[in-house]
Amino acid sequence: MKKRALISVSDKNGVSEFAKELINLGFEIVSTGGTKKMLQDQGLPVLSVTDVTGFPEILEGRVKTLNPFIHGGLLAKHGEADHQKQLEEHHIDPIQVVCVNLYPFQQTIEKPDVTVDDAIENIDIGGPAMLRASAKNHQYVTVVVDPVDYETVLAELKASGETTLETRRKLAAKVFRHTAAYDALIAEYMTNLAQEENPEKLTVTYELKQSLRYGENPHQKASFYKKPLGSKFSIAYADQLHGKELSYNNINDADAALQIVKEFTEPAAVAVKHMNPCGVGTGKTVFEAFEKAFAADPVSIFGGIIALNQEVDAETARKLHEIFLEIIIAPSFSKEALEVLTSKKNLRLLTIPFELGQKAERKMTTIEGGLLVQDQDRYSLEDANITIPTKRQPTDAEWAALKLGWKVVKHVKSNAIVVSDKDMTLGIGAGQMNRVGSAEIALKQAGAKAEGAALASDAFFPMDDTVEAAAKAGITAIIQPGGSIRDADSIKKADEYGIAMVFTGVRHFKH
Repeated sequence: MKKRALISVSDKNGVSEFAKELINLGFEIVSTGGTKKMLQDQGLPVLSVTDVTGFPEILEGRVKTLNPFIHGGLLAKHGEADHQKQLEEHHIDPIQVVCVNLYPFQQTIEKPDVTVDDAIENIDIGGPAMLRASAKNHQYVTVVVDPVDYETVLAELKASGETTLETRRKLAAKVFRHTAAYDALIAEYMTNLAQEENPEKLTVTYELKQSLRYGENPHQKASFYKKPLGSKFSIAYADQLHGKELSYNNINDADAALQIVKEFTEPAAVAVKHMNPCGVGTGKTVFEAFEKAFAADPVSIFGGIIALNQEVDAETARKLHEIFLEIIIAPSFSKEALEVLTSKKNLRLLTIPFELGQKAERKMTTIEGGLLVQDQDRYSLEDANITIPTKRQPTDAEWAALKLGWKVVKHVKSNAIVVSDKDMTLGIGAGQMNRVGSAEIALKQAGAKAEGAALASDAFFPMDDTVEAAAKAGITAIIQPGGSIRDADSIKKADEYGIAMVFTGVRHFKH
């Protein structure tokens, strides 16, 4: 039986060497377009698809390989007499090796000035058809979609004249993953183009970024995937400058820290433990901001994750160096700061391009047997319809404290209460089953500093007990969504203690 390989690739890395080795092994090479020209320019004998099909490429190359002379060669069962008889009757040669990868659709739509026409023209049709046909027929056909597999295929062909079924099956599985991911990106692009908000089917694709040592606990296996075309302003696309590899919990905590520090334009520092902030500070400099974040909870910050929205300088690095931290996230680190921080071999240092800003992405949360999808909570105080139902209005200093607390509270696990002044958190209560329980935790942590401070709540007060507790601790201003059937009780209690209370009309649950 004649040995034939079909090669047509957009990623040409290593393909000429691969083709040359196949020729040395007795394969006839069939190719198309730019791949054919490149191989011929290197002096390799190549048949064009037109030579095989007897039909020219038409419609600007949209139709060239969609032909029985190609797909018959890909899909024939080599050991079945009826298939062999039909191949002979129609003068079709079987194809044993297929090396194809697809039009660069992802790279095309990543371009900021891409047109719809350019995107559509880079939707490959013939390539996926050949790949799927070959992968379906992997009992007989070796199909290669990734240059990393060239060496394995050649080694097995040289050793025994054919690849093993195990290898062909693995390569076929990779093909179906590849074409599924390719189609998922196209589906996402077309869905957005058609402005469909809730399509009847949702297909998403991710690329392996890192195999993790374990998940939340050592007995759980885990992996870290990133989204193609995902937000670069994210942990998934962070550059790790130093330290041991990230763990599952590191990644979750780092993401939580990053989402909080994104709220601030002034120099800010955020400390996170177990997905909740334990200290947030702002200042005129990043050093000042970190000092306040540290002072907010100098106990819980131990072993925490720090996110800063300004370059880390030498002074800040020396302060960071004094305590045990897992991760430091920043836009950049000065040369002097790196010298200080890299002396701790396990400390992870991550940089993220803060200048890129937010990208609208929907948040996906898996449940057993399903997936929940929602918009990210980007709602800010500037978007809110503010009302002040109490007799007293907040002072300028109280407004500053309320705004900081409101930025932080939406990132704290519900039920959430944050006590703050104008430039730092003073106490944080998270995840309690009732709101007054979270308030008591936050107020106890704030201690005497609660006197004259502000309190933020992620959801309304079902009763006036939280206002009572806040007043007794010395809180003078409260911000909450409002909307309870018993709002009047909370308003009355606030007026009784002279507290200024702001209603935002917006809830910030985080479960």
